[in-house]
Amino acid sequence: MPTKRLGAWLRRRVMRLATRKGIDLSRLDAVPESLAWPLRRDRFDPPTRLAEVRAEDPVHKLTSFMGIGVWLVTGLEAGRAVLADTTSYSSDIRPYVGKSGAADGDIGGLGFTDPPDHTRLRKLLTPEFTMRRLERLRPIVREIIEQQLDEVEAAGLDGGPVDLVPTFAFAVPFLVICELLGLPDEDRARFRELSSARFDISEGGYGAFGAISGSREFLMEATKRQRVNPGPGLIGQIIREHGDEISDFDLGGLADGVFTGGMETSAGMLALGTAVLLERPDVWARLADDEGESVAEPVVEELLRYLSVVQVAFPRFAKAPVEVGGHQVAEGDVVLVSLPGADRDPVFGAAPDAFDPDRPPRQHLAFGHGMHRCIGAELARMELRIAYPALARRFPDLSLATDDLPFRQMSIVYGVDTLPVTLHAPAECRTS
Repeated sequence: MPTKRLGAWLRRRVMRLATRKGIDLSRLDAVPESLAWPLRRDRFDPPTRLAEVRAEDPVHKLTSFMGIGVWLVTGLEAGRAVLADTTSYSSDIRPYVGKSGAADGDIGGLGFTDPPDHTRLRKLLTPEFTMRRLERLRPIVREIIEQQLDEVEAAGLDGGPVDLVPTFAFAVPFLVICELLGLPDEDRARFRELSSARFDISEGGYGAFGAISGSREFLMEATKRQRVNPGPGLIGQIIREHGDEISDFDLGGLADGVFTGGMETSAGMLALGTAVLLERPDVWARLADDEGESVAEPVVEELLRYLSVVQVAFPRFAKAPVEVGGHQVAEGDVVLVSLPGADRDPVFGAAPDAFDPDRPPRQHLAFGHGMHRCIGAELARMELRIAYPALARRFPDLSLATDDLPFRQMSIVYGVDTLPVTLHAPAECRTS
């Protein structure tokens, strides 16, 4: 059977299964605890239950939900195997969200797309994320970081606490993404409103899928405008190079996927990573002296592993019965890979639940794996490797202003909503 016909047949089959079972995740007004508990954390750490489940079996039948078996993978090897399997699973979630959760039959982004559409669209996007093109962004990233550090410093002139989330952790990746996409200044205020709501599942599917549709529609409108006058960023570049090869709908989806992968995740890493580092003044001092990223590189990799802010990889729906870690997964079942679970696997060496920047390097799953691995991973690394040392150099005495941080309780992308810090040590401490 030709590839297109096979893909259409599989999509119809999954949609019939979803329709027959009456599944529409977007209409959920609450996520049951049987599904939610792997997303809960204790400060920087995943729930202890996750480690207990992994020790018992890295592939675990989590629950049955709305007639679908849900499997949780918590081991590194098993997680990598599932994410690398391009034939046994579908990532197309459209049959499960209904009309209320999708815009014109889709919800956008490469993460919910299967081959051959995924292959075609990712091929258009990949050249924009080569190291050569990303290096052209490095001066802009540095400029944005220094600009935001100036704002942080200005906000702390009275000596009181400064919230690093709006001034730095959110602002830096937001402005970088706007530059990358080529969004004009007048679009950025509205774009900013559509950021973190899409990852919050505390009220079930309504809010998350509504926010996805909202950002997708916004970026489709931006794409339509750039058809007439292409901008300097990614949207305009793809229009100039590919023109009618890609529709506004698909290009808006690609831009939305870049937003999804590069905005909230980097913001979470900047905020949480800073909180972790402030508990390690020795590492903070090393970063302040780092001029060539030689210190920052291993620190960033360990923070990515330790925090794994993306809590679960894109869901995998079994297209046919498949064996996973010795278990039989039925057709239509969903397999979820817990990225924090996999990245705290004992294979990472001694004390995998500890932050250790001197840990021997080993490939983690913080950016996912396989065909849906985050396409903006190297841009995120660039931001973090520049941002942490710059923050440490500007504020060597930076400290948390409270021990009671507002960690998110029910978000696919983990983070804090505020990060109050004191910029400078008291005068008596500096002079003693």
